Amino acid sequence: MNKTILKTENLCAYFTDEKVLKDVNIQFERNKVTAIMGPSGCGKTTLIRTINRMHELVPGARITGRIILEEDNIATLHPILVRRRIGMVFQRPNPFPTMSIFENVIAGYKLNGIHLPKDEMNQTVEEALKGAALWDEVKDVLHRKGTFLSGGQQQRLCIARALAMRPPVILLDEPTSALDPKATSSIEELIVELKDTVTILIVTHNTAQAARVSDFTAFMYLGELIEFGTTQKMFTVPDHKKTEEYLTGKFG
Repeated sequence: MNKTILKTENLCAYFTDEKVLKDVNIQFERNKVTAIMGPSGCGKTTLIRTINRMHELVPGARITGRIILEEDNIATLHPILVRRRIGMVFQRPNPFPTMSIFENVIAGYKLNGIHLPKDEMNQTVEEALKGAALWDEVKDVLHRKGTFLSGGQQQRLCIARALAMRPPVILLDEPTSALDPKATSSIEELIVELKDTVTILIVTHNTAQAARVSDFTAFMYLGELIEFGTTQKMFTVPDHKKTEEYLTGKFG
């Protein structure tokens, strides 16, 4: 099986005439965690939004170059099919407020018009909640609103919602920035466990978090990919002075 599950080729992204990603070439390995780091405005979030075709939802936004998922150029696929295969979890926990915990997990199927038999639906919800390390905490309250949970539980519910579609790739956009240290720690443990079954890209400002959870790290600056490699190497002997300055807190 090909170790590379996802790659970008000469990827550029624009907001009208402003070029915000500049010829990004990067390969993401299957069943690994890759951290995407860099100062605010460097293109981290734009990069992952191009990968699940959310960037193009912004008026005037476009990309050039190619994004290949497994063997498919994602530009040739329907965006809904892309998002079934590439899950996304945002910065702030966002369970659907009118839905129960159960309904939140299965929401992707409902929104895509996919009907599951009741037994399969129950099994999918249980597996996704177990995958997000939330099942034991919520199995007796599945029909309460998702918003009744704590912030950390809500974020794990959003991860369960992404996992329920069984995507090969999940994008996490600063998933712990709105959480307290205890909830952050539980999400970090979860990320490390999940890579057995899914490939994870995590945007993070937190260099210590990147060091704890990721196998590979990409460092971006002003829309360019400055350096990419194993996290261990980048955090000990980075190739570029700009990477070293960022990691040692000279700017951020």
